[in-house]
Amino acid sequence: MPTDLLGEVLHLLRLTGTLYCRAELTAPWGVAVPRLDELMTFQVVTSGRCVLEVDGAGSRVLEQGSLTLIPHGTPHRLRSAPGTPTEPLFDIPVERISDRYEVLRHGGGGDLTQVAYGAVRFDHLTAHRLVRQLPLVLHVDAWDDDAAGWLHSTLRFMAAEARTPRAGGETVITRLADILVVQAIRSWLDSAPEADQGWLAAVRDEHVGRALLSIHRAPEHPWTVAELAGQAHLSRSAFAARFTALVGEPAMRYLTECRMQLARARLRETAEPLSTVAHSFGYRSEAAFSRAFKRAFGVPPGSLRRPAAPAMAPG
Repeated sequence: MPTDLLGEVLHLLRLTGTLYCRAELTAPWGVAVPRLDELMTFQVVTSGRCVLEVDGAGSRVLEQGSLTLIPHGTPHRLRSAPGTPTEPLFDIPVERISDRYEVLRHGGGGDLTQVAYGAVRFDHLTAHRLVRQLPLVLHVDAWDDDAAGWLHSTLRFMAAEARTPRAGGETVITRLADILVVQAIRSWLDSAPEADQGWLAAVRDEHVGRALLSIHRAPEHPWTVAELAGQAHLSRSAFAARFTALVGEPAMRYLTECRMQLARARLRETAEPLSTVAHSFGYRSEAAFSRAFKRAFGVPPGSLRRPAAPAMAPG
């Protein structure tokens, strides 16, 4: 198992696949993708080329073999050429292959471009922290770059599956897409100057990183600043100042946010009583938990519960 928080974050970069699409696009064509909150989108050009325009990040020509991540669900457009009119993504008919995979065919019948496109989300709190620091657009262009052998071989494998679909092809493409997304993020972590700032700098810090690791491993523990300072091998005052400077907020506020995010996920996914959820995240009473939850999200925790189905009257 990884021994540092960044290692654990990478270990926990598991994707929840929302949609994977194989697009067959013939010029002229254009597709407009709206804002997709809490989703990361990606596109792999497996044949041909196209133009990508991302709000706030300009435009770029995507050649065969390019991989682009749009980490924050930012609206964007894909076109066969600059200025080509676009159709809203959700107005274009698709062929559903499975619950997670579809084929989109669109365009005017000219030159063919094939794109593997997907919308995914991460399902772990620490992964969300990492994704929050990613840039508007993360682009990797390495079809013929032997230094990026993992990308080279994976892209070619995906392109072959897209060209000649076979039984189980959608499963292969979706799994390859997951690998590409995680590897692209790892590549960014190794090379981008921004990867040494903010929360990522904090998790790499030999002192604050120890405290963050302790919080994420046991968010239910009744941590105090003094106890976290001991984990960080610093005095209480030195730890408090260093944590706030690197993370951007005090340690206790960070701990509360972690607990609330995890609690919200638990409430959405289980039918556990509120009192059980409260105790599992270190709150001695349901009332104290409910107050903290409402401060964090503006609604009481009970609002996330689905209403029970009405009982059937005896017939």
